[in-house]
Amino acid sequence: MNILILGSGGREHAIARALAQSPRVTKLYAAPGNGGIAQLAECVDIKATDIAAMRDFAVANAIDFAVPAADDPLVLGAVDALESAGIPCFGPNKAAAQIEGSKVFSKDLMRKYNIPTAGYEVFDDATAALAYLDTCAIPTVIKADGLALGKGVIIAQTRDEARAAVREIMLDKKFGAAGNRVVVEEFLTGPEVSVLSFTDGKTVVPMVSSMDHKRALDGDEGLNTGGMGVIAPNPFYTAEISTWCKDNIFTPTIEAMAAEGCPFKGCLYFGLMLTPAGPRVIEYNCRFGDPEAQVVLPLLETGLLDIFEAVQQARLAALNITWKDECACCVIMASGGYPEKYSTGHAITVGDVGGAFVYHAGTKLVGGEVVTAGGRVLGITATGASLQQAIDQAYAAVDNITFDGAFCRRDIGQRALNA
Repeated sequence: MNILILGSGGREHAIARALAQSPRVTKLYAAPGNGGIAQLAECVDIKATDIAAMRDFAVANAIDFAVPAADDPLVLGAVDALESAGIPCFGPNKAAAQIEGSKVFSKDLMRKYNIPTAGYEVFDDATAALAYLDTCAIPTVIKADGLALGKGVIIAQTRDEARAAVREIMLDKKFGAAGNRVVVEEFLTGPEVSVLSFTDGKTVVPMVSSMDHKRALDGDEGLNTGGMGVIAPNPFYTAEISTWCKDNIFTPTIEAMAAEGCPFKGCLYFGLMLTPAGPRVIEYNCRFGDPEAQVVLPLLETGLLDIFEAVQQARLAALNITWKDECACCVIMASGGYPEKYSTGHAITVGDVGGAFVYHAGTKLVGGEVVTAGGRVLGITATGASLQQAIDQAYAAVDNITFDGAFCRRDIGQRALNA
């Protein structure tokens, strides 16, 4: 089979690596791909958001199956365009991708179908939002409605911070049209859990749970990022909590999307918080998380292509999906200055990484040399019989990789070990 992956990050590298293990895959393409994906697939110079060009390429190159892996192409309707051209896809169509593309849509869905989440109000007028901030509980959470590269969420500890966030999002348009509306949300506390799930619109199969580390610096200090590292499984997510979430959150969400006329097929990501009052949905994503994919997929025993086809063909219930009884840790190596200003084009040197795997995120090939090309550059993933073993192997590999300005958090997994 000829497979096309849309995207260029560490998540896409993880998907490419898993698909490349299938004997049924004859040729892998990635558009646009990156320096690491290029070792597994033919990289095509087409932006993941250029849906028309992507469709034309897929048709011209006899693509048998496509995987739009990133949020932007999914929300723009990549699945609709490709499937209308006769190319089956893994991923939600444009209508279903609203669950990530609009936080207002997802919050209203949860309210309508009694899916537990934080209390909230929606505003499309900055003056009204600012007036509400005079009386709402503090701390509070301000969210841009649309896609904002995982950075459109601001936790405001004071009223002044909340007002500044609304002005930044709605008036200064820091995130462009994504900030035309904002959600002002109740601030919740508790351990966070990421649960990715396979779903064909009827059946939902949760994957191994994980714990992301969003802040840029050790001790959960610094600015919010797209994710600085992740471990799996998440020790706070017990078997009892897993059963409760499937009954009260996962299955009701799939049923709600079907009832709304936009059944969800693909990978639905549940961002949860385990509050004193019980689990609550913090966010939905319409695709694999990044870097969550980099720890979850290495623990998967069942062939990823088999799962993708079962989802696309709505026969997921007939498939037995199994996982390794191991732990995984991914440490992100980022460019100095990330998540704000940073430089690119620095050569990357990879030494002995032992049993770890180096996922490329922000890299590209220049004259046969891999150089930095983004904020989050590499994701170093190791698996082990214990979480401590996985963490130790990941950091041992990190210490043998260099590029100018590289930095990483040194405490990935410590909260989980302490638990």
